[in-house]
Amino acid sequence: MYLPPQFIAKDATIAPELMRLHPLAQLISVDGEGLPFITPLPLHVVEEGGGLTLLGHVARPNPHAGYLRERPTAVVVFQGPQAYMTTRVYPDLVRVPTWSYLAVHATVQARIVEGLEDKDRLLKHLIHDHDPAYADQWRGLGEAYQHKMMAGIVAFELRVTDLQCKVKLNQHRPESHVAMHAAYAAGNADEQALAGWMQRLGMVLPTAKGTA
Repeated sequence: MYLPPQFIAKDATIAPELMRLHPLAQLISVDGEGLPFITPLPLHVVEEGGGLTLLGHVARPNPHAGYLRERPTAVVVFQGPQAYMTTRVYPDLVRVPTWSYLAVHATVQARIVEGLEDKDRLLKHLIHDHDPAYADQWRGLGEAYQHKMMAGIVAFELRVTDLQCKVKLNQHRPESHVAMHAAYAAGNADEQALAGWMQRLGMVLPTAKGTA
């Protein structure tokens, strides 16, 4: 993605954190006609040995599984909080509006997970992420039913080979930061999250009012 230097995340912990906070990713592959094929799906993040691996699955009828087998290189996009930014945050009027957002783009190499035990382990990671209480119910469904359900999906590991993390919060316009933070802190959930990221990145003082 287009990544001006001022918007590159300097802290390596930001990308995995965004992935976990916003797990519904867009998995992008190339179809048989050379066009992008996109599947929204939740992914579990594994940090191990200094690298990142993403775990997920699609329904067996989804052609995306075939594209991953044929062309294992894919791209995964995670979208963090985002919101409009008004020109009213500037002290002068010769400005244009823009959009603030955080996003992660990962180039990945896919490996299909075939074994039932490996699939079950992968599913338990996702269950733990989103509904830990369901784990007991899953175990109580019976082996035959579990195997039937797992036969209906194609599970995979996506090993991250390149990572881009963009934090676009007007870092290069310090004259706007105080007013921008105040506006976002008083806004909706996404805007409050952006105010929190401004605080974390040291763009406003920790004692600023309205901190999200």
